[in-house]
Amino acid sequence: MKTVLLIIAMAICGQFCLAQSDSSTVDSVPTKSTLTLAAVYSNNASYYGERAAEKIPYAAVAVNYQLKSGLYLTGQTYKLLNDKTSTLSAGSLGAGVNFKLAKNLTTDLSYSHSFYATNSPLLQAANADNASLVLSFEKWITTSLTGDYAFGKTNDAFVTAAISKQISLFSIGKKDVVTITPSANIVGGTQHFYQTYIKEKKIRDSVLGILPIPIFGGSNSNQHKDTVVTTAFNVLSYSLKLPLAYNRGNYVIEAAYQLSLLSDHVQTSTGNVNSFFTFSFYYQF
Repeated sequence: MKTVLLIIAMAICGQFCLAQSDSSTVDSVPTKSTLTLAAVYSNNASYYGERAAEKIPYAAVAVNYQLKSGLYLTGQTYKLLNDKTSTLSAGSLGAGVNFKLAKNLTTDLSYSHSFYATNSPLLQAANADNASLVLSFEKWITTSLTGDYAFGKTNDAFVTAAISKQISLFSIGKKDVVTITPSANIVGGTQHFYQTYIKEKKIRDSVLGILPIPIFGGSNSNQHKDTVVTTAFNVLSYSLKLPLAYNRGNYVIEAAYQLSLLSDHVQTSTGNVNSFFTFSFYYQF
């Protein structure tokens, strides 16, 4: 039960933090129907290891209902903490199915549609729809391969290869366990979404009265770099993640740190190294 809950929990968290299924964890077909509720805080929004120009801390509430057959439904709502309005900043609905292909091999097929506020600062706002396929092989470590197709105002394809290992550290009582699940992944993909993000950021900044100020009449080479985007399929990022979790009965409390190194192919003005911290609570019925 604890392992199943932790796997579902990480999958829910991964949907928004990485905007794709957490490729290091795929649940096998459950022995009964389950309902999992989640509350998540993050210091910044990650999109395959990339982040927006401005820091975007957020809080999210999510629900996952999984049938014994392997079919499941998900829903999330998000609030960007630097958004001063009272409305929600984003939301999503999704459905999928997971099942075993062999003894240690599972697959997960899913689709989700997201709803973003007008002039959303999120990198992924250009692609409201996402279809995903995950293959996961679990032995003493878990290896997985994830393919994502994101589409909407534009379209992008991503492939993520990942490895992870859940390690039991110690127990405080007789009915709990503290675990750490280090994982590493490499992401390849296209970056059409970034071109749309730059165009809409200029509109958003114009509405807010933020205008580019030339420095000593210098050239616009930096601005040109931001608007000319590489759209070929390339390696985008390498990430390490360390989720530390306290598991007891039907709930999990987790703190996770992610460090992402961006490749030279990534168009960004935020530097080549990003770090993210999330704190989450999950309860399963």
